[in-house]
Amino acid sequence: MLRVHWRHFLMVAIVAGSLALMLSLQPFGQDPTYHDFGDRRTFFGIPNFFDVTSNLAFLLVGIAGLRTCLGNGLDRSRNAWVALFAGVTLVSVGSAYYHWDPSNQTLLWDRLPITISFMGLLAALLGEYIDERLGTLLLVPALILGVASVVYWHRFDDLRFYVWVQLIPLLTIPVAMALYRARYSHRWLLLVALGWYALAKLSEANDGQILALSQGVISGHTLKHLLSALACFAVLLMLQRRKLLATKGT
Repeated sequence: MLRVHWRHFLMVAIVAGSLALMLSLQPFGQDPTYHDFGDRRTFFGIPNFFDVTSNLAFLLVGIAGLRTCLGNGLDRSRNAWVALFAGVTLVSVGSAYYHWDPSNQTLLWDRLPITISFMGLLAALLGEYIDERLGTLLLVPALILGVASVVYWHRFDDLRFYVWVQLIPLLTIPVAMALYRARYSHRWLLLVALGWYALAKLSEANDGQILALSQGVISGHTLKHLLSALACFAVLLMLQRRKLLATKGT
């Protein structure tokens, strides 16, 4: 049986409260202008060259992450970490496919592996900060929920659930770090990952402006890919360098 503690209730309240808040919003669909990226240059026959090829960063980090997870013992959270980096690896393919010909149809294959990564991260952190059995128990349902959020968006043009799936790990990471005793060292790298990801989202929101400021060197969306890959690399670095500190307590 899982031990029940007020901190557990708080985590549940954050998850349930954020979902209730998202459901209270009016349904919103994909902005048609989302696919109008700033850098549309073609090189070597590859359209949107830099947005396509920058996904190689995800491939490199994803493969390195899988090698680390499959080669080292990561307790019961291993499968969740594998899901995270499998998702990152697949993002390199799905995102490149999307950026080759941006549309809602191709965007589906970009977003599916993204949710796999986010849900893998969520299950891994719940397992390592709260209870390993919890992370193991929730991994498959979380992955199903993530995939379902993308399918729901694609079928009904409603992004609420997809946005929530992306937000909930970002909300729970700092809360879990504040509330629960660390089992491993180097957890500060999770905050580094959050910082890189925040910068990635900021770059995404300023795609054309960054392209103009850099005088055509790099667009905000290409930079988003690189910064997001750095966020994943920070998580990988944490897994590679961390040491067991003590038996987890609640």
